[in-house]
Amino acid sequence: MSVRVRFAPSPTGALHVGNARTALFNFLFARQSGGTFILRLEDTDRERSTPEAERGILEDLRWLGLEWDEGPERPGKFGPYRQSERLETYRRYAMDLLEKGNAYRCYCTDEELEEKRQRSLAKGIPPMYDGRCRCLKPEEEQTFLRSGRAASVRFRVNARSVEFQDLVKGAMSFDGRKMGDFVILRSDGTASYNFAVVIDDARMEVSHVIRGEDHLANTARQVLLYQVLGFALPQFAHLAMILGPDRTPLSKRHGATAVAHFREAGYLPEGLVNYLALLGWSSEDGQEIFSLEELIKKFSLKRLSRSPAVFDPEKLKWMNRAHLKGIQGEEALDLAIPFLRESGGKLEGLPKSRLVAALEAVWEEVDTLSQIPERLTFLLDEGWNPEPEAQTLAGKEETQRVIQGLKEELLSVEEVTPENYRPLLAGLAKRAGLTGRNLYMPLRAVLTGRTRGPELEKVFLLLGKEKILKRVDSVLQRNRKERSF
Repeated sequence: MSVRVRFAPSPTGALHVGNARTALFNFLFARQSGGTFILRLEDTDRERSTPEAERGILEDLRWLGLEWDEGPERPGKFGPYRQSERLETYRRYAMDLLEKGNAYRCYCTDEELEEKRQRSLAKGIPPMYDGRCRCLKPEEEQTFLRSGRAASVRFRVNARSVEFQDLVKGAMSFDGRKMGDFVILRSDGTASYNFAVVIDDARMEVSHVIRGEDHLANTARQVLLYQVLGFALPQFAHLAMILGPDRTPLSKRHGATAVAHFREAGYLPEGLVNYLALLGWSSEDGQEIFSLEELIKKFSLKRLSRSPAVFDPEKLKWMNRAHLKGIQGEEALDLAIPFLRESGGKLEGLPKSRLVAALEAVWEEVDTLSQIPERLTFLLDEGWNPEPEAQTLAGKEETQRVIQGLKEELLSVEEVTPENYRPLLAGLAKRAGLTGRNLYMPLRAVLTGRTRGPELEKVFLLLGKEKILKRVDSVLQRNRKERSF
């Protein structure tokens, strides 16, 4: 049997990293086995599903490199790929179950069902439909119809137990007597999740259902539907949860969890994909840094972990930095430019070669692309806005000797070059009577407004004589004003 897998998000909000991991594992399995990766949008929640959310999901998947073979914008013979366009199919199957006695109409209102649910919770009993409409007489149904009540359709659960084999969790068993008859068609004519997904997966010939373990209870209900509808069961693989650092399910309270956030924060798609792959999967040889192509070659469902994975933002930064290190030159500049422009950095008049050199000076220091503008403030911002520690250092008396000596040394050269940088610094050390940290720290504070940053030689060469003199004069003038008060 050919491998066909699907990722089926609801377009009700941004793509969460947990869902992105599910999409990734489906994608890797499909690519590694030469199968098909399907994207299906479960958009039957009319109130919450939006075109904006759908566009965002598609953009995020493409940014991650997870191109689908069938789905929205990529039609196949099993479409349509939006559940909102498949409603008649669901209704047809529901009517068939009604005719065969495997389902029945339920006239209970939402208010009545909620009242029963609250009573059960108050007694400490897990809520379950009480079967009130399970055996209605024809005249009772007519009474409900005449009163204007709309009917939902419930599946008749007769199984005492439900068993299935999971590729990650192993043998699974659920008590059918605690399941309750569940809705397959709502009173407004829309299909419930469990009903729609079974029909869609069967008709789209999905061979493997790879999704989060929070769907295990749903899978038990779906197995019953597969059996009654006469569909072959796919193979199931339920992924362990992703937890926050406090070992609770990852959510917004742990910080940003949307793929779009990491994209906007300057993470590389390669870095995020690499990190998500290791949340619940590992390679046999312990390798940690992967390209997408390497992940496709090494991925295996057999290596999925049963234990929850903890989302570690620091590990993600480390992994993203590892991928950044493999990028150089103009490729790095193309990635950085949008972040530099968004920050208001003044790029006009700076040759591309100068910008590339500036990036090379700070590239090893950054975890994400969004950190680059701050690292290059000393070069792109004419204003001198030092951090407090640097400002304090710039105001010290010995710093005055350093920058006054620097000014005199600079006036003796036409330009700062790699050849005259060290002689220039040696002359400055002699004028100021300082060496080592006592010399370099004041220089860095004055030239960059920071106490840490790229190598001092790179700072000198990037700024050049004119900008350095301008910055030195600015600091000298500021210090004179402060002493006059």
